[in-house]
Amino acid sequence: MPKGQDDTSAISAAVKAGNINISNEYFEIEDKISKDKEEVVKELERRKRARMLNVSTDDEEVKKDLRTLGEPICYFGEGPADRRERLKEVLSRTNGLEVLLKRDQLELEKPSLKEKEQEVTWYHEGPDSLRDARMWIANFSLPRAQARLEEARNQQNIPENISTARRHELTKKIQQSTIQYSQVGDSRPISYVQFSPNSKMLATASWSGLIKLWSSPDCKPIRTLKGHLNNVGAVVFHPQATISLEDEACCLASCGADGTVKLWSLTSDDPLADLPGHTQRVSRIAYHPSGRFLATCCFDHSWRLWDLEQQEEVLHQEGHSKPVYCISFHSDGSLAVTGGMDSFGRVWDLRTGSCIMFLEGHLKAIYGVDCSPNGYQVITGSEDNSCKVWDLRQRNILYTIPAHTSLVSGVKFQREGGQFVATSSYDKTVKLWLCKTWQPLKTLQGHDGKVMCVDLSPDGEFIVTSSFDRTFKLWGPD
Repeated sequence: MPKGQDDTSAISAAVKAGNINISNEYFEIEDKISKDKEEVVKELERRKRARMLNVSTDDEEVKKDLRTLGEPICYFGEGPADRRERLKEVLSRTNGLEVLLKRDQLELEKPSLKEKEQEVTWYHEGPDSLRDARMWIANFSLPRAQARLEEARNQQNIPENISTARRHELTKKIQQSTIQYSQVGDSRPISYVQFSPNSKMLATASWSGLIKLWSSPDCKPIRTLKGHLNNVGAVVFHPQATISLEDEACCLASCGADGTVKLWSLTSDDPLADLPGHTQRVSRIAYHPSGRFLATCCFDHSWRLWDLEQQEEVLHQEGHSKPVYCISFHSDGSLAVTGGMDSFGRVWDLRTGSCIMFLEGHLKAIYGVDCSPNGYQVITGSEDNSCKVWDLRQRNILYTIPAHTSLVSGVKFQREGGQFVATSSYDKTVKLWLCKTWQPLKTLQGHDGKVMCVDLSPDGEFIVTSSFDRTFKLWGPD
């Protein structure tokens, strides 16, 4: 038998005889010490985890969390700070954090009462004046739409070489535009400027509260209209106004930061009438192409439509989540497009009252909007320094113009034909863009301050701009 086997047999015999005692006490002590160390490490990790937990400082929230975890919400003599520490201890010892996260997720997925209310569409019976206004607008817009489509078909029949030659001639004319007249219009910034329907007169609105009329193109003062006590946001001419200093009809409308909206004639320095009801700032106003209706944009997140013949408000339209800043009417008179400081635009059908298109794409507030004479394009200018062209037929963005290096304060299509568009900005410039390709044609530089408004003369000869530097400038070809 080998020697190793002899030793093993001898040891086994000795153990059986009781001569050798084998004990596991040392190993048991080592295991206990290891377990104690492991418990200490776990406790240290738990305390570290408890210190790193973020618990609400709202005592009601702490009680709510304790109740969710099945713990008493309060012990005798326990204060808010002690309660927060106890919640941390409970969360560090259990999987309570997962329970709370699951509860919060369920609460987020559960629609709130406000959201439920927003999901419900409410219909209210409108006044007879609103029904009459919508019927009148429908009868007004349909013949105009038919005439516009007929004109578009005729334009398609024009040979390509002739249309190209006309476009080149227009491009050359625009690129030759320079400052023709520059006039200090007021003692404070000029917030708005617009041409009269016959291009023979200009109206400027100022933060001083004054509205001034000027001859065009020599920019000589004609009359000062006093009535606003605060900043005037906009002044617009009636689309069928006969510009005569003897005409007592309503030729102008203006709005102010104090919520006032005033109607003016050219025979008096005082307003003809006020449109009541606005409790907050009115930023922009616009005449319907018919001249019968006036739209006002208000900082109460709504816009309103006034029937000047019935002398009452026929529509108070909500839909924006922030102030409505600008509005433009479709050339047919059937639609209205609003831009809001919520960065969204909306297209409204005036014949039914419904929102038919939601303009989502800008990152910041929309400060300018205009409808093209072609009837299917809309342009918006935003605080995100860009302009977006929207196609009403495709219900989508047609083109995004990285227009300026600062806020875009105004946009305006050419009145006849809509072949180019002008954009004004707080970067002190006005830019002209060709609508065919949306490429830049000309940059008009000359103002020392922010350009606050731009308008194009109906006869297509001149461009006018107003600025924070208290001047307005008339631009035209050499």
